[in-house]
Amino acid sequence: MKSIKVLADPAHEEHGKNSMSDVILGGQDGLVNVLGVILGVAAASQSIRIVIAAGLAATFAESISMAAVAYTSTMASRDFYQKEQEREKREIKEVPGIEEEEVREIYRSKGFKGKLLEEIVKVIISDEKIWLETMMNEELKLSPIDKSKPLRAALIVGLAAFVGSLIPLFPFFFTNVLSGIYISIFVSAIALFAIGAVKARLTVGNLFKSGIQMAVIGIVSALAGYLVGMLFNAP
Repeated sequence: MKSIKVLADPAHEEHGKNSMSDVILGGQDGLVNVLGVILGVAAASQSIRIVIAAGLAATFAESISMAAVAYTSTMASRDFYQKEQEREKREIKEVPGIEEEEVREIYRSKGFKGKLLEEIVKVIISDEKIWLETMMNEELKLSPIDKSKPLRAALIVGLAAFVGSLIPLFPFFFTNVLSGIYISIFVSAIALFAIGAVKARLTVGNLFKSGIQMAVIGIVSALAGYLVGMLFNAP
């Protein structure tokens, strides 16, 4: 006999995965953007002081910006969930027959039928909370977002962007501009490869292929900054 699963907590199950996705998003974005900035400044000025100043400025601006984006986007998702929840709650009260049939259709599509199907529908619609959560999870495919998630996402993404931004900048504290460029590109490529491999591990894909793709795309994107800097090369 098929098991009946009325309630689930996908938000809890995906918490760790979502946090790692936030780390990857912030780290990758911070690294590539700051690498592009410092390569451009290094090509244009040939001054280690200016490179470091520009890199630090970009690091803090990028981190704050990414944190703000993560916060506002998560808040928007939470607001959307609440709006849809209120709509479903209103429909359950105003047109319960239609909503009941939607529950029946959801579980019929899962392969339930006959008496078992009717028992499932009866259990669900007997409790308004269960009914509402079923419609949100099964019909709309939406998961609740707790109040702390926007702030948590902002902190994770912002911190990851900060750490990622420091990776390409770090070599310039210990060497000259030319050596710094080569070392920065090298360590950034390694970091991007690692990010790509982790991303493949979390999803579906070949670790090596994903790592190479991430490294190539990131470095090519950053080299655009270097080419722009060459156009404005200063004495």
